[in-house]
Amino acid sequence: MSERDTSRSSVKTYVPTYQKEQWTDHADELGMSQSEFIRTMVQAGRRDFDLDASDETLEAPVDAPNPRGNVLEDRVHEVLHRRDVMSWDQLVEALSGDFESRLEDALDSLQSANRIRYNGREGGYVVTDGE
Repeated sequence: MSERDTSRSSVKTYVPTYQKEQWTDHADELGMSQSEFIRTMVQAGRRDFDLDASDETLEAPVDAPNPRGNVLEDRVHEVLHRRDVMSWDQLVEALSGDFESRLEDALDSLQSANRIRYNGREGGYVVTDGE
């Protein structure tokens, strides 16, 4: 098994100012640095967007001793390192805060593609698959 290079490298990109401001605000809400926020969002985008997936599902070699990695533990450590003391509820909010936004984006996308719609009579979303 080859050993992974875990050293850090810089990546530079250019985005519109309004987008950077949104990302900065969202990162602040989550108690994350901008680098941590971008890294997390890129990894989330690389997944097959499984709504049941946790932050632990970031890529790792299949033959690794723990193929799911220790990403969640690393995130918990980072959040606690920045804030010192947090309650269970604060940790849950810090670690899952962007899920609602990602869910909303997914629902918007599925509705735009006419694959689902909100049905008031049913009291929720239903599959339409292009009816």
